[in-house]
Amino acid sequence: MITIEQYNDSMSGLWDDAVRASRNGTFLHLRGYMDYHRDRFVDSSLVARDDERIVALLPACRDGDTLYSHRGLTYGGWLVPSRHFDVTTMLEVWNKATDLLRGIGIANIVYKAVPHIYHNYPCEEDLYVLFRAGAQLVESNISATIDLDEPLSFDRGNKRNVNLAIKNGVVVGESTRWADYWQVLDSLLMEKYDRHPVHTLEEIDLLRSRFPENIRLFTATQGDEILAGVVMYFCGNEVAHSQYIASTERGRELKALTLLFDHLIKGAAQAGFRYFDFGISTEDGGRYLNEGLVRQKCRLGGRGIVYNTYKLTINE
Repeated sequence: MITIEQYNDSMSGLWDDAVRASRNGTFLHLRGYMDYHRDRFVDSSLVARDDERIVALLPACRDGDTLYSHRGLTYGGWLVPSRHFDVTTMLEVWNKATDLLRGIGIANIVYKAVPHIYHNYPCEEDLYVLFRAGAQLVESNISATIDLDEPLSFDRGNKRNVNLAIKNGVVVGESTRWADYWQVLDSLLMEKYDRHPVHTLEEIDLLRSRFPENIRLFTATQGDEILAGVVMYFCGNEVAHSQYIASTERGRELKALTLLFDHLIKGAAQAGFRYFDFGISTEDGGRYLNEGLVRQKCRLGGRGIVYNTYKLTINE
């Protein structure tokens, strides 16, 4: 008999244990990551049990009559175990969850599925149940991802750029200069897009202190000058995900970012990761494609993976 209850802080240890045992959860779903911005969101996460055993988790927040699988995360969705959970169980979990949500005034569910590259075992029962329930695809953001088991090589131009950066004395590697890099990143984002990084320096310092093996900074330098940088999110043994990518004008001249990505991709493969994910190249829920950006990523060997979001009305 499946029962659904709303998460509360007394469950944090059990929640984290269930995330670590799931086949599609990552460190982003641990409470130490989710709760750092709890002041911005009304947490409405759900826990599904079969008797006393937790069988599924839904990281979620609420805004009015809409439940979001969680707006502070890149991806969410039901997190489920490898054993003793199949599509029939997912159907029962979904039905029981929607009954509870209707009872507390939820009319709509916006659901961000976990992309399959983050699964450590096949896990798309939720997509089938969304189809059965009549959910609509409302966002489709495309990322560029390298299969590290059989990576495509850089194109000819980027191979030249790697050699040029080496010849110019560019040095790449892991860095502890977070404050310096955040200044570079913030200046470039403000100049190009008139916006600051999503995370403040204080927030990223807090998160990396909680997850030092997962959140790491890599830079390309010449002497003491930071030319380019990438913040890496390492998710289990599956995905090395790059974000907060930036290069100065001098870095672009010296092709520093290309050399840095060459280092990161090879390092991820050697460390046993299955995928290297460059992140999305879209805006407005996928309706705008940054064609120049996606071409750059594809010339480094990336190919398309989608981050999909669905909407379901459960109480009209």
